[in-house]
Amino acid sequence: MPVPELTPLTPGARRVLDAASRLFYERGIHSVGVDTIAESAGVTKKTLYDRFGSKEALVVAYLQHRDARWRDHVEAHLARVPAPGVERVLTVFDAAISWSDANSPKGCSAINARAEVGDGHDGHPVFGEVSRQKTWLLGLFDELCRQAGMQDASSLARAMMLLYEGAIVTVGMETFTHPFERARAVARVLLESQPPLGEPASTT
Repeated sequence: MPVPELTPLTPGARRVLDAASRLFYERGIHSVGVDTIAESAGVTKKTLYDRFGSKEALVVAYLQHRDARWRDHVEAHLARVPAPGVERVLTVFDAAISWSDANSPKGCSAINARAEVGDGHDGHPVFGEVSRQKTWLLGLFDELCRQAGMQDASSLARAMMLLYEGAIVTVGMETFTHPFERARAVARVLLESQPPLGEPASTT
């Protein structure tokens, strides 16, 4: 799925989105009503609806803008490790480590939103947005593994995705500390165990 081009926001829309983003992430989507968002943003409900149309559309905007910040964060980290290889793949985990404490103490906003919508709302626009975000990250892992010359890059990318997703859920659940650091260590073992493309895999 293509990454959406974000529409420029008016000052009023920015206040609404900033307030909604904070409230949705801290309290959950269902527990926050448009009255609370409008009051927090210092605007009327009419302004909120004029700018976003509906609460559903505001939720999607919240997820999209948050994801855009995350992608910029990842790209900034990747720019520091331009050479293809294991370290560049691991840079995604480094980006997550530096992002997580300040931005994701309750775990992944997309996963949390998907869980709140539930299985009975298959047509909800949150579903498509969450799927797009996760597809993008899997595609990034696949691209980085292929650039690194890994054999069976697609399988490795899926393994990286599983480690990443497990870590971000563990952040939200607070099951144990430093999950992304632990995921990164396992990812390194997996990546370094793979021979470069063109070399036979070890049989020992």
